[in-house]
Formats: sequence, C-alpha cells, structure tokens
Amino acid sequence: MGKVVYTAEATVVGGRDEGHGRTSDGNLELDIRIPEQLGGPGDGTNPEQLFAVGYAACFDSALKTVGRRMKIDSADARVDSKVSLVTNENRGFDIAVELDVTLPSIEDADTAQKLVKATHGVCPYSNATRGNIDLEITVNGEPLAD
Repeated sequence: MGKVVYTAEATVVGGRDEGHGRTSDGNLELDIRIPEQLGGPGDGTNPEQLFAVGYAACFDSALKTVGRRMKIDSADARVDSKVSLVTNENRGFDIAVELDVTLPSIEDADTAQKLVKATHGVCPYSNATRGNIDLEITVNGEPLAD
C-alpha cells in the first residue's frame, strides 16, 4: 500500500432505513433514507446518491489534473453520474454507474476521448471499482472508446 495522503472519517447510525450520517469534521451531516422507488419515505439522501456525487466530483477533479498534464483546457468540464442498484443472481444487489462527461471547449473527438480515457486510468473511484461494477462512460455524447 502506498503512503496515505488523506483519510475521510464518517459515522452512520441506523443504516439506510432511519439513518443519520456525519463526517468527523462536521462538514457533512445528513439523514439517510430509503428512496421512494424502493418503498421508503425518500425524505433523506441514500448511499447511491452519495456515491454518484462522490464519483462525479472525483472524476471531474481527476479530469482537470490530467488535462493540465496533457496541456488540454478542461476547466469547463461537466460530469453527470447515475448510480443504479441492480438485482443479481444471489438475491442481492450490484451497482451500475453511468458517467456522462461533457467537454464544451474540446471540439476534437479524439482529444476528448484520450483525455477521458487517461482520466479513467487515474481517478481513485475508477481504480477502486474497476472490474467490480458495470460502468458506461460517454464523452461529448459518444461512448468512451476501448
């Protein structure tokens, strides 16, 4: 394992049913509830929403870092994410993610594809989930090339 450069700490009591979560620094505190689509009250956030925000934020930050390294301006990038719960054969659930990366200032499709592909190689969320979840990435409306 490499050198730890940052550790986030959080505590949750009550899980996704009637849960409450808080980070150790107090900057994030929220109620956690089952979404209406799963029969819950929907009057709080849920782990999938938190994962969607986290992945999109992490990917966007990595995109800007990789863009600087490649001398490509990606400051106006936008990352929309969808995180879905998907049933599996074990009567459990898996997660599927869709990332839609929009790069308004990059008109050349090859450049946009190369930037996003390189970003996917360094983003911590991408690295943590690689091979573990279904993931679809689009770049300016086109699927990320293999």
